[in-house]
Amino acid sequence: MSSAQIPTPEDKVTSKETPHALSAALLHELRTPLNHIIGYAEMLEERAHEAGHNEILDDLQKVHVAGQQLLRLINDNFIPLKTPGASDTNSVPFVFPALSGITGSADIARASALPEPSSSDDSQSLLLVVDDNEANRDVLSRLLEYQGYAVATAKDGRQALQAIRERAFDLVLLDIMMPEMDGYEVLQHLKADTGLRHLPVIMISALSELDSVVRCIEMGAEDYLPKPFNPTLLKARVSACLEKKRGHDREARLFAQVQENYHQLQALEKMREDLTHMIVHDLRAPLSSFLVGLQLMGDVAPLVDVQRECYDIAMRGGKTLLSMINDLLDISKMESGTLTLELAPLSIPLLMESFLEQITSSIREEQLSLVRQIDPDLPLVTSDENKLRRVLVNLTGNALKFTPSGGTICVGARRYTQENIDSILFSVSDTGEGIPEESFARIFEKFGQVESRHSRQHTSTGLGLTFCKMAVEAHGGRIWVESKLGEGSTFFFTIPL
Repeated sequence: MSSAQIPTPEDKVTSKETPHALSAALLHELRTPLNHIIGYAEMLEERAHEAGHNEILDDLQKVHVAGQQLLRLINDNFIPLKTPGASDTNSVPFVFPALSGITGSADIARASALPEPSSSDDSQSLLLVVDDNEANRDVLSRLLEYQGYAVATAKDGRQALQAIRERAFDLVLLDIMMPEMDGYEVLQHLKADTGLRHLPVIMISALSELDSVVRCIEMGAEDYLPKPFNPTLLKARVSACLEKKRGHDREARLFAQVQENYHQLQALEKMREDLTHMIVHDLRAPLSSFLVGLQLMGDVAPLVDVQRECYDIAMRGGKTLLSMINDLLDISKMESGTLTLELAPLSIPLLMESFLEQITSSIREEQLSLVRQIDPDLPLVTSDENKLRRVLVNLTGNALKFTPSGGTICVGARRYTQENIDSILFSVSDTGEGIPEESFARIFEKFGQVESRHSRQHTSTGLGLTFCKMAVEAHGGRIWVESKLGEGSTFFFTIPL
């Protein structure tokens, strides 16, 4: 008999009657052996084609088509009995689209033809087939093994969970309908386990179990396969799930590497911070002794002009270095949370007057003008006087560095209210070269610097503004800068009342 004479699924007699209701268990028992016939017929067709046994190929195709025809008759003419509260989806026969378009022996041969064995990546994958029916396990396992996968099997849900916990599987093909522990329970256990929830699961279902499939997808299943197994569809869905798992595994490895690198970086950063703290702490004591001795020498002995000039240079350099060391120590303490503010009621006008006396000589030496805008009626503020004074000194020192001779520095303090919070607003302005807007955030970071447009060099260590930011925020205030290139800069900070 030629292939043109092989009956097709369309040659069946279609019943015009309303589908008959049968128990779901009976329908399952009817479909299972037919699925076996169709599955084995597909494999035998492929083997016969490969071996060149064309004399039996047509007969195998007849068996295959007859099985498809009988399965379709069952699906079209019988529906499962509807149980109370069950979804209406159970009463709608569902035919998978990939199978509904098969019309003849040539189409079946094409749809059933197994693809080439999997790539080397897929061939390393270990799959678990879970089904209570031995023939179902055998058909599916042999299809997968031919496609190049390593396959293990389990006959029930408990055996499957035990196998999954003992071996590292890449994919689970899980039957829904099983005694004792069904596919729902197995899937629920997997998704509840943080170590297994990323293991992809493909549910195996009969064609009419669409509502069950939807439930499994909602529970976290990756995909589903209808019975009987179409090799092309099986290959596509298994490959897609494995590729997704490989992507997740790559992400997991990268995340673990990032975490390890981060922990190593933290350890190195702590080592660096400890070393820095030790060095600067040991530097402060001899530097303080040096400055005290230098000051005593300048007080007890008259100095000629050249000596006085050298003395002043040495004192300024020593004080600058001491200020840098103090900033670095305090920043380290603030970062570790060990710095305690010495809070006390403070008169802002008195603080500003003493601070301005401290910087007046430096402003005069740089041939700059000083403008004061200080409200004399400011209330007392509970704060750390030493920390606030150093914030003002650092901001003014910054202004001195970037303001050319003949420029102006303006220092201000006034009452300020924003979002119902009363504060004292301090400001330090200069007429220097300004700061580019993209550098506003960076200048407050530790060792953050802005390159001078004229000298093309960094003119500070990047510690002073970091100390200012941390000291102001420790008081509950905030600090920011407003600047335009060529028009100078203004630093503001608030201390809440």
